Amino acid sequence: MSGALVGPARLPEGLSASAPGEEDIDDLVRLLRRHEREARGWPGAQSDTVRAEVSGRGASTHRHEMVRDAHGTARAWLSLHDRAAGRVLVGVTLDPDLPDEEADPLARWAFTRVDELGRELLAERGMESTQLDSGAFADDERQQRWLREAGYDHVRDWWQMTRAVDPGTDEGLPELKEGVKIFRVRQDDGVGMPDEEDLRAVHLVLEQSFADHFNSYRETFEEFVARLREDPGHRWDHWWLATVDGEPAGAVVASISRGGVGEDGTASPDTSYIDYIGVHRRARGRGVAKGLLRTVIADAAARGRAAVGLEVDADSPTGADGLYRSLGWETKYVTQSWHRGLDEDEEESSEQR
Repeated sequence: MSGALVGPARLPEGLSASAPGEEDIDDLVRLLRRHEREARGWPGAQSDTVRAEVSGRGASTHRHEMVRDAHGTARAWLSLHDRAAGRVLVGVTLDPDLPDEEADPLARWAFTRVDELGRELLAERGMESTQLDSGAFADDERQQRWLREAGYDHVRDWWQMTRAVDPGTDEGLPELKEGVKIFRVRQDDGVGMPDEEDLRAVHLVLEQSFADHFNSYRETFEEFVARLREDPGHRWDHWWLATVDGEPAGAVVASISRGGVGEDGTASPDTSYIDYIGVHRRARGRGVAKGLLRTVIADAAARGRAAVGLEVDADSPTGADGLYRSLGWETKYVTQSWHRGLDEDEEESSEQR
């Protein structure tokens, strides 16, 4: 959707914006946790994830602006992740403590600024248009209103699912149907790096598996690997490849979600998270997906993890949620995707400016 409703090009009085650095990470985490508590019911943001985006491995593909008030309190954070050609992930987080009369003009400025930064990314890539991909928690009506006013369309819902792991019953590799094999991506013992042939096989299987799914787009092998490595929870030994009759047919990429310490001082254990799981259409019906899922569960049990999380399209064409539920996954909360098209030569009216 073009022709977004945007607000003033200047920040509301009393606020200042700048690119955040290492010294701002703690304030950004606190801002995110306040937002999550209000919008979802509990906080989850952690320093290692924020640091990876702002000053770590992921910094080169991200752009950020942080807004503080006259007292130095963090009031907003906007980020853009140049994920791949034609795709930019957008995050706009405002302090939930701000009343609407203060938050609304700040939100309008933030989405205007997102467009400006998005066009800078377009110029760097030499492209004419891209898709801005933002989101909201299902119960966060204020964020949804701001997205709608900024020209975004609500395009999808996602079930965030989790499954508890029982070390006593979940250890042990799954039984597989004849002709099906699952193995961890091989690594060179000399340097500890994974076998590139295996990595490319995983990427190819996932690309082919998701070709008919919602909002599918081509991501190069280099973009795919580089993006996953930006995640602080990434580990090469969390990649698995499945073959059917000797041909690559399924793959899963997982990561570590570090436990934290709650506000009551209670520590939560680490969990595993399935970033991607895909099965080539020619191998569907051979038990590959179930075998891959049970492999991740067994790995999590062996590592002492508390649970395995994943995300599933609420309108999945393959009915994947049925498989997940049959294996013990339950929906913990729901998120939404909101999209807007951004054109290089899109101009805002003088009234909007």
